[in-house]
Amino acid sequence: MPGGEVGGPRAVVLLSGGLDSMLAAELLRRCGVEVVGLAFRSPFFGSDKAEKAARRLDIPLHVEDITEPHLEVVKNPRFGYGRNLNPCIDCHALMVRRALERMEELGAWFIATGEVLGERPKSQNRRALELVARHSGADDLLLRPLSARLLPETRPEREGWVRREDLLDLSGRSRRRQMQLAEEWGIVDYESPAGGCLLTDPGFSSRLRELMARVPGFDRHDAELVKLGRQFWAGDTLIVLGRRHEENLRLREIALPSDLLLREKDRPGPTALLRRFPRGSEPGGEALEEAARLLGIYGKQKRPLSLEEAAFCVRENGPQGESGPPR
Repeated sequence: MPGGEVGGPRAVVLLSGGLDSMLAAELLRRCGVEVVGLAFRSPFFGSDKAEKAARRLDIPLHVEDITEPHLEVVKNPRFGYGRNLNPCIDCHALMVRRALERMEELGAWFIATGEVLGERPKSQNRRALELVARHSGADDLLLRPLSARLLPETRPEREGWVRREDLLDLSGRSRRRQMQLAEEWGIVDYESPAGGCLLTDPGFSSRLRELMARVPGFDRHDAELVKLGRQFWAGDTLIVLGRRHEENLRLREIALPSDLLLREKDRPGPTALLRRFPRGSEPGGEALEEAARLLGIYGKQKRPLSLEEAAFCVRENGPQGESGPPR
């Protein structure tokens, strides 16, 4: 019994909010295991789906921001990328490692995930699952209850915390059995398996690749910026144009002290945020002229603007009002 805990076994389940992780949590509960959820967030994925899933399952959930270590994984994945900029094996290992570090705090005896053998060819093949267990440090404290009977026996099974015969033997990309189980167990509201991580999106990955090539030391502020609007480079300056009112507001919210914000004078339209690299100095005249030109092309007039036709926007949390663009 780990750490001298009393009572029945307790597992920390990595809860993404998708059907597989929900089924893993519910299966363990049906095996007599107390379940606590753990979810993560970074600029590339959030915890909203996991929070909804925890409410549906009525289990406690802990959410951890892993932005800094996750950025390092994205920049330098030991096991490479998937089809886009998704370092899934390294990412899964990072998440399991964080769960391992929090086991004592959460009173957990072991870790469980909703991974299914063969469901994703690169990140959930047998070798990938072994790599995650080994390089996270969890080793045989990591249980995949949905495919456990097809995988080597783990400590929770050997110790009798769960019975191997009560676990499942799911494999492959078909989700038919998962959907049948969900119906049988009354899990009727769950998220689509797609769309959880921006790093799997080809368009976003293309933007991030360019940022990585131009600014290898990019940080969380830059990662947040490349999620927004239309993106253009003018030399060493990234220009981002809001595509709708909400994005214009968001650009103002995340603008850094050295960023510039422009918009067309006396006319509604996009806001342009300019960020020069390395950060610390304001964008130069050529970048300002290019931003003004783009404001006109994507604004109401559908023609390039001169710099004199643009206004420098004062940030929402700064002095009120507007002025002409800096000289």
